[in-house]
Amino acid sequence: MSRLPVTKTPKPYVGGAFIRSESGRTFPIRDAAGEFFANIPQCTRKDLRNAVEAAAKAGPGWARRTAYNRGQILYRLGEMLEARRGEIIDTLMRFGAAKAAAAREVDATTDRLIYYAGWADKYEQVLGNVNPVAAPYFNFTVTEPMGVVGVIAPDTPALLGLVSLVAPVIVSGNTVVALASEATPYPAVLLGEMLATSDLPGGVVNLLTGFRKELVPTFATHAHLRAISAVATDEERQAIDLGAAESVKRVRFTAAGPDRAWLADAAQSLYAIRDFVEFKTTWHPIGA
Repeated sequence: MSRLPVTKTPKPYVGGAFIRSESGRTFPIRDAAGEFFANIPQCTRKDLRNAVEAAAKAGPGWARRTAYNRGQILYRLGEMLEARRGEIIDTLMRFGAAKAAAAREVDATTDRLIYYAGWADKYEQVLGNVNPVAAPYFNFTVTEPMGVVGVIAPDTPALLGLVSLVAPVIVSGNTVVALASEATPYPAVLLGEMLATSDLPGGVVNLLTGFRKELVPTFATHAHLRAISAVATDEERQAIDLGAAESVKRVRFTAAGPDRAWLADAAQSLYAIRDFVEFKTTWHPIGA
């Protein structure tokens, strides 16, 4: 008797667990050959709100971690991605990437995690400062995480684009609710599987799949999202700007650009960390 293969049921990763859409809706994705691949959960605004709650609960504990420990956890995630390199390359190839391009994307994603892991215990010394003042005071500035940040990933490159936006946000102690690529969401599902078995606490990174037109407006207006990092169309940018102004949140747009732009050194920067921290300045009298 012939055997039918057991296919995987992809699920978003929220609050340290794999969830189905609150609505029960799914949408099909096909591989580069046009073959049916899987039904992906179509997350709703309710799923987004639940993810924000999970991120808010995880935030204080993650922010209290030492910078060195956060760097270790990001480094370990890079190790896990390296260990599954062949599987991820095969996945990207199945969705249309050439083998060389898929290998470059996976390697660049791993290197990006290591890059931000290296900054974890160093960015404070660069962004913070002891400020000269014309009075008998110490005046110093330190950074603090903002809280829950929304990330809207580009359609392509699906994995590298997502990680490039998430890593600089969480390294400083923020938590993330991210919307994966609508066109190719499956690499984000694999990333969720790695997060689930990594040392990253549940709720620090929450990955949703679904339609941008349904979820982007809620990202823009959700009052508990303190900032948004997005790759967006002109229409989406307008909606995000209007929603962010109403709910008073910081916005950082990254240009879509060709895939090769995400591979460049300019796609990673200390300033990507700086964009999602708050600065607290303290005055202290000398000799008191």
